[in-house]
Amino acid sequence: MRTFGTNLLSTVLLAVLLVKAAPHPAYSRDPTRQAKAISRALNVESYHPKASYKTYGEGKEVNAFVLGDLETSTVSFVASELGLDSSTISYSSGRTTDNGMSYAYAKQYHDGVPLANAVANVAFKNGKAVAFGSSFVDTSNIAPSQPSIDLDSSVINKVEDAFAATYSGVNSLEYLVQSDGSIALTHVVQVRNATTNEGYEAFVDAHSGDILALTDFLAEATYTVLPITKQNVLEGEETLVDPEDLDSSPLGWVQNDETAGNNVVAYKGIPTNTTVESSADTFDYPYDIAVGPTEGGNIDAARTNAFYIINKVHDFTYKYGWNESAYNFQLDNFGNGGAEGDRVQMSVQDPSGTNNANFQTLPDGQNGTCRMFIFTLTIPDRDGDFQNDIIVHEFTHGLTNRMTGGGTARCLQITESRGLGEGWSDAMAEWTEQTSGTITDFVTGTWVVNNPAGVRHFPYSTDPIVNPLRYSTLAFLSEVHNIGEVWANMLHNVYAALVGAHGWSATAMEDPSGPEGNIVYLHLFIDALALQPCNPTFVDARDAWIQADVNRYNGANACILWKAFASRGLGLNAANYVDDETVPDGC
Repeated sequence: MRTFGTNLLSTVLLAVLLVKAAPHPAYSRDPTRQAKAISRALNVESYHPKASYKTYGEGKEVNAFVLGDLETSTVSFVASELGLDSSTISYSSGRTTDNGMSYAYAKQYHDGVPLANAVANVAFKNGKAVAFGSSFVDTSNIAPSQPSIDLDSSVINKVEDAFAATYSGVNSLEYLVQSDGSIALTHVVQVRNATTNEGYEAFVDAHSGDILALTDFLAEATYTVLPITKQNVLEGEETLVDPEDLDSSPLGWVQNDETAGNNVVAYKGIPTNTTVESSADTFDYPYDIAVGPTEGGNIDAARTNAFYIINKVHDFTYKYGWNESAYNFQLDNFGNGGAEGDRVQMSVQDPSGTNNANFQTLPDGQNGTCRMFIFTLTIPDRDGDFQNDIIVHEFTHGLTNRMTGGGTARCLQITESRGLGEGWSDAMAEWTEQTSGTITDFVTGTWVVNNPAGVRHFPYSTDPIVNPLRYSTLAFLSEVHNIGEVWANMLHNVYAALVGAHGWSATAMEDPSGPEGNIVYLHLFIDALALQPCNPTFVDARDAWIQADVNRYNGANACILWKAFASRGLGLNAANYVDDETVPDGC
């Protein structure tokens, strides 16, 4: 029997939004471009071809579907839909689930070289296509496939210097579609900064040597808060006995009697600096709010709590489909598919920042890294490792970045998609905090910033007076956390509608088989991630939820979902950030 003394704060998460975004002219944001200033000398604008996305309801017949051969079926379907030769399409990855669903991912190829930002995803159910996304392009204006410049130390040094980061040893040769329609041949070089937790893929033109684009693997929030008064907000600690779920974690959580195991290692400073059991099979380290986070036993308490939360989220999301073949984080995948050797590295009380947290999601097979910071807004300081929803929010970035696009961690890069990512993270944290069938307005981040009003612009609410955010609000937003508030509030409305219709289960984390609304919600949440295209829009994400319901529940919740989305302007005809409250006939 293993016992964890852990803090169970029922306050919330990360991603503080500071001031309302300055108004922008409607539709001024180019959804295909993402600019990032790396330094004063380097500003990189990355281009992502707009994806087309279709859902097919009950399914579209696939003439070339081959039972048991997902690769052949995928390549044949993509070729047929896009009118391409199958030799220009390469299967990337895929999986088949126990409910008859298959999810597959492909890339466009030229002369044996993949196009990094020309990708496709297909979902099949019982031999029929139910969803298809593609950003494939015309390849008539493409660079020669043999590099003029080799990937040597001069190229690597250039990237390291430009990004103030160190080469990780991971590289590839890939084409890159650019905004003018031309296609460059690039050396893709992965670099990381161990101090800041930043990680990038740099796309270096293999003919000119110029840095053309990047993939940013880091998701983080920025905190600037209203003046705060001193308050003591601690809602209690519990001692949990054997919280591991052996179906999700066959080896349990703990190896060698420390906060390290198959799913996560929680440490301070370096990964070997973990917390060991206080006694046999017990981690009992109470958090002392009277002293600072680094005093007394509080460092051990932080490592224990962070270790518990990451493992708990791993276990319940595993039951809902985020398993090895769906690109989760584990040291050992037990032969269940996916790339292993990538457990989460959880750095508590990380010294690289304050009043913040971040999560770096690398491609499947490479560790995800979460860095939790100390908050210096009170006396004594407060530790983000005891704001459980911050940890849930951050780890959810790993979920959404891995499951969108098939484990590449490249498919939430444009501003709107990154905003969706922030919204999903808030929504997952809320899911863990709603504790009954009575849905309350959700206020985030009260404890670490010592402000009972929270850190968002508005509580998440079904009441449009309490929270007025709508799809049309996006026309005036350009910052990803502000965008995320719009999506998270839509999902709050979806959650409330499903629980209102189907009730609420107190055992949803342990048993995903029930009909209750919170169970239905989390199934659709995770199923939809695998259905949506690379770099989805709000409309794409909504359509993926609707299709996920058809796939799993035969569309039983279609009207509930449509009405919830439409109540916030994301109805049937919503487009270009113009509200629409239309729902399908029959709803």
